[in-house]
Amino acid sequence: MLRYLTAGESHGEALTAILDGMPAGLPLDPAVIERDLARRRRGYGAGARMGIEDDRVRILGGVMGGQTTGAPIALLATNADHANWKGRAVAPLTVPRPGHADLTGALKYGYRDLRPALERASARETAMRVAVGAICKQFLAQFGLRVGGYVCAIGGEEADLTGMPYFERFERAEASEVRCPDEQAGRRMKARIAAAIEQGDTLGGVIEVVVLGAPAGLGAYAQWDRRLDARLGAAVLSVPAVKGVELGQAWENARLSGTQAQDAIRFEGQTIVRPTNRAGGLEGGITNGQPLVVRAAMKPIASTRQPQPTVDLAAGEETSSRYERSDDCPLPRAVPVVEAMAAYVLAEALIEKLGGDSLEEMKARFAALRRPRRDDLPMDNTPHIWWEAG
Repeated sequence: MLRYLTAGESHGEALTAILDGMPAGLPLDPAVIERDLARRRRGYGAGARMGIEDDRVRILGGVMGGQTTGAPIALLATNADHANWKGRAVAPLTVPRPGHADLTGALKYGYRDLRPALERASARETAMRVAVGAICKQFLAQFGLRVGGYVCAIGGEEADLTGMPYFERFERAEASEVRCPDEQAGRRMKARIAAAIEQGDTLGGVIEVVVLGAPAGLGAYAQWDRRLDARLGAAVLSVPAVKGVELGQAWENARLSGTQAQDAIRFEGQTIVRPTNRAGGLEGGITNGQPLVVRAAMKPIASTRQPQPTVDLAAGEETSSRYERSDDCPLPRAVPVVEAMAAYVLAEALIEKLGGDSLEEMKARFAALRRPRRDDLPMDNTPHIWWEAG
């Protein structure tokens, strides 16, 4: 079983993570981790904090000679901004921001100062998720799986990605300040962000992440919590400010009839093919060999320069919110975070499918996975299992 934990606060000394269950023998390149962490720092609308942190991750355990050992992988990233807060007297925070964990954290834990909730609920924690996800991406790459993402919409401006191949979307997104593959839509998004900054407001939008090369058969329908769509939904919804998840064309499908919403099953030579991918690569909680498509709807984040109505819990009176440093639009920076969560879930599902303790034995088992072939199909009503060598 693959699992991870993170620890640390936004302005604490460091962030840490432990990734347990990664097989032995995986070549681990720290530069790949650094690259994804650098992607997380970039994007139009990012706050001032990204100019302070460099997010250099140290691998403290689970890797020897550049390869995983099968033991838990320990990661640490120091917070450069900690030096600006260490030993500094900070007045208690008693005015909760609407939409943040300030008030709910106080109600749950009995805080008289809201800062403990703010510190841990901060999206700063996602730096370690990106580091964990970068390791999972390296594992998936050993089996030909690639995870990529981009921004589809910001503040009501939507990209037109019709007919654009996924690899091209990935490449174009990385060349865009707002991580949008559609250059014209990207310019409109940037203008919307600039206007929001001028007004002291924030913007949300939609991120799409795609997994290419996933074999059929990952996940299960036998229990509710083993369905891969449920696991992906939970992982992506755990990202701060994400309030909705769509798999494939779920919302469009909801407006169609049953005969219109499905993906036809056809033959192409000896191989079973799907002309469309409305299901987003998942049927019955199991991958079907199509590209896996996940969309995350991210609300505008809670910290706005423009004051919002709230209360002062200490004074017992209504007041206005106070600004805490943050992004004006987190969408471009959040793309590698959502990628990381998808990569983690797929890595976990692939390890479950293949079993084994080392990359070498997993590769041998992966080679035996097969896709449906016409020759293997039963010509009568006899129960039959059928795949095609892939």
